Amino acid sequence: MAASKAAVVKSRAATSAMSEFVWEGTDKRGIKMKGESNAKNANLLRAELRKQGINPTIVKPKGKPLFGAAGASIKPQDIAVFSRQIATMMQSGVPMVQSFEIIAGGQKNPRLKDLLMGIKAEIEGGSSLSEALGKNPLYFDDLYVNLVKAGEGAGVLDVVLNTIANYKENIETLKGKIKKALFYPAMVIAVAVLVSAVLLIFVVPSFRNVFKSFGADLPAFTLFILACSDFVIAYWWLIIGAAAGAVFAFFAAKKRSRAFAQFLDRMILKIPVIGQVMHNSAIARFSRTLAVTFKAGVPLVEALDTVAGACGNIVYENAVLRIRDDVAVGYQVNLAMKQVGLFPNMVIQMTAIGEEAGALDTMLYKVAEFYEQEVNNAVDTLSTLIEPMVMMVIGVIVGSMVIGMYLPIFKLAAAM
Repeated sequence: MAASKAAVVKSRAATSAMSEFVWEGTDKRGIKMKGESNAKNANLLRAELRKQGINPTIVKPKGKPLFGAAGASIKPQDIAVFSRQIATMMQSGVPMVQSFEIIAGGQKNPRLKDLLMGIKAEIEGGSSLSEALGKNPLYFDDLYVNLVKAGEGAGVLDVVLNTIANYKENIETLKGKIKKALFYPAMVIAVAVLVSAVLLIFVVPSFRNVFKSFGADLPAFTLFILACSDFVIAYWWLIIGAAAGAVFAFFAAKKRSRAFAQFLDRMILKIPVIGQVMHNSAIARFSRTLAVTFKAGVPLVEALDTVAGACGNIVYENAVLRIRDDVAVGYQVNLAMKQVGLFPNMVIQMTAIGEEAGALDTMLYKVAEFYEQEVNNAVDTLSTLIEPMVMMVIGVIVGSMVIGMYLPIFKLAAAM
């Protein structure tokens, strides 16, 4: 064990001692070539290039960008792409350590490159892939690690990695659809606030001098709009600060209070159109995740425990945990699903058929595909509905302010 740890430390030290260089040179035919390579110093890199038949003319350290020198953050999409790459490498028969070296060498994001090189160092030190991934829980959750562990135990790691790659790609696509669905209502609110601010700050004040020349009492609605304009102009800094504080407090409360997060998730499920999208999304993620874990050979109770956190909604997470408890005492999955009252009858019936036929994973894949398509259709429908809604909201705001500003003029014209 001590030797293994020493090997990991030595490998990491060697990795950290390497520097990135950019080089240019000519091959034996006189053709110009250029590239990037890791080496301990420029002289060693020159010697290595000459061994490959390249005459180096320029070898210099790779410059760092002024902004974002540490590299962009590692996104879930990056992990999905990596999953596909490592699956392809393993299925092609490339050794695991070499696979990580090749994939890391092609990364432009330094953080992702360091992550992959760290995992490679762990594997070189004697750790299994699941153990190495488990040491980076920020990027590889329990589901990912458990699936890899199951693949290692069954001797079908390449098959499981391919399954994980498909799963990650499908889940990230689904998440993108959900974000798109939630973006439109947020856009309507943002546009409405922006239009209101522009009118109150720049348009309404120009009418004030006109109204003073009337020398008559203004309608209540006009006075209200003028008062709003005065408040926004005088306290714009307070409004922005309060809005920023409210947003910060909202996300802080959601992150720290499970009860508040559960309340929000429950309310989202009740919103027309969007709520149905979230329902379908949770069912799709539940079905696909359980299918993947079950197919990989993870025991059902353990699989349900892992699946709970992958549903993307605390209401469904609690429901899956209840299903897990019922299955643990001997209930069939379809009967346990029926008790929670969240899953449509079609999902329950297909699960029952899958259990009876011994093809639970196959039926769950079909359920996932159906509800993922439902999410796609719902998002497309929402996109169509939101465009006239945006115009209507802006029209109401602009129209109300125009009417408020012209009411005194109409009143004066009627008096004449």
